[in-house]
Amino acid sequence: MKNLAELLKISAGRFPSRIALVFGQKKISYEELDVFSDRLAQGLRESGIGRSDPVAVLLDNSPHFVISYFAIVKLGAIIVPINHMLKEEELEYILSDSAARLLITSVEYLDMVLSVKNRCTSLKKIVLSRKVQEGVPSMYEWVYDPLKKFAGVDIAPGDCAAILYTSGTTGRPKGAMLSHGNLLANVRASAKAICATKKDKAICVLSLFHSFAATVCMLLPLSVGGGVVLMKSVRPFRRVLRAILRNKVTVFVGVPSLFSILNEVKLPWIVDSFIIRFLLPLRVCISGAAALPVPVWQTFQKRFRLALLEGYGLTEASPVVTLNPYRGVRKGGSIGIPIEGVEVEIVNNEGIRLNAGEVGELIVRGSNVMLGYYNKTQETQETIKDGWLYTGDLAKKGADGYVYIVGRKKDMVNVRGLNVYPREIEDLLCRHPAVAEAAVIGVADYHKGEVPKGFVVLKPDASVSGRELIVYLRQHLANYKVPRVIEVRKDLPRNATGKILKRVLIEQENKNTSSSEAALS
Repeated sequence: MKNLAELLKISAGRFPSRIALVFGQKKISYEELDVFSDRLAQGLRESGIGRSDPVAVLLDNSPHFVISYFAIVKLGAIIVPINHMLKEEELEYILSDSAARLLITSVEYLDMVLSVKNRCTSLKKIVLSRKVQEGVPSMYEWVYDPLKKFAGVDIAPGDCAAILYTSGTTGRPKGAMLSHGNLLANVRASAKAICATKKDKAICVLSLFHSFAATVCMLLPLSVGGGVVLMKSVRPFRRVLRAILRNKVTVFVGVPSLFSILNEVKLPWIVDSFIIRFLLPLRVCISGAAALPVPVWQTFQKRFRLALLEGYGLTEASPVVTLNPYRGVRKGGSIGIPIEGVEVEIVNNEGIRLNAGEVGELIVRGSNVMLGYYNKTQETQETIKDGWLYTGDLAKKGADGYVYIVGRKKDMVNVRGLNVYPREIEDLLCRHPAVAEAAVIGVADYHKGEVPKGFVVLKPDASVSGRELIVYLRQHLANYKVPRVIEVRKDLPRNATGKILKRVLIEQENKNTSSSEAALS
């Protein structure tokens, strides 16, 4: 296959009656998914959408999202999935930056969309997922119109399929342009890495607007004739558990905070033991989007007796780069080894490859690497050099090829010329029996230039002070690495995928510092 349209066409041809999507009590077969997306594609064509036109999608997890995704790529148009948790100003930025011509959304977001529409000059039309308002077309009318006949278009592997906006942890999000070939290569390699077959069913509790969920929870199972069980939310977990049991789900994909929550789920002993040992049909769990603390990994595998594979990826790489082996040695604290067709190296600031055990920037090369950032030539040239994607992540590689993330390049704290990596401190904090989550940032210091500061969230009913945690860290770290202050909080700021927003912590810290200086002046 050479494009995403063919991915669905081939699976629909091989397994027409097999269930592709499950959403609550609703089930959609491969044939229906193919026909519905064809009809929507024709409706979009009749609305003036053609090849290379950006089409935004602002929807929760639902069959409407999946149908819209394939309809857009079948046209040769470009899907722009939008985080449904964004506020008005953020939505306006992405719609304007992507020059989206049409937006597919639901009634839940219609007021916000209408509020920004007049300020987005490129946006010509809004289409709702169902008929609720006169004068606003709905995809429902097109999807169930048997007169809508779609003639496919010729789409090359190098054509752009999606513009996915990065989470913006360090500033304004940028639109990563992913081609059909990028996504197909990543789907194939990821499917091979977890030994996926048509018997697999993946439950999708992560939001489909994110690259991790779209590739691993949607495209991957559909590429092998498997099933996708869509969930709007992971809460309440008992609903997710019922969906896993009822649909015989075999693949569970999550983020570290989710696995931490599952470790803390309280169930009666007999239910806990019986369900975990005998009833759960799961064969593999995958963690991505952020670092998985070793204690969380260990506890989860012990409690659920399941393979939990930590991996690594980024939107710009479609997104999967590395994964601990499904069949092979899995190492806690490691992001594993590169998936098939992907190369990784560790380099210094001059781009020179480093030896095993040395810390440097992780760079990636392969057919999964993006085309570039949309309308951002300079940023693209700074990120992709000689075919290598510079991730901005600091890492080291063992002699056995396993990769370990140390932190973000911009996160590194310089204490009197000595490099301190927040990840090392965070991992130690998470090993403390009272700590559920941790984040470490660098703050200005008059004498040392910078010093680390820690933030922690405690486990339910746990109690420990920041001072006690500092004493604990001093037993394991050199003094210059130990945070001067550790602040205990109820929660930490996050983006939509569960990644801790250190930028927000830094902004809050700077604001507090400015307020203190103003009070003293």
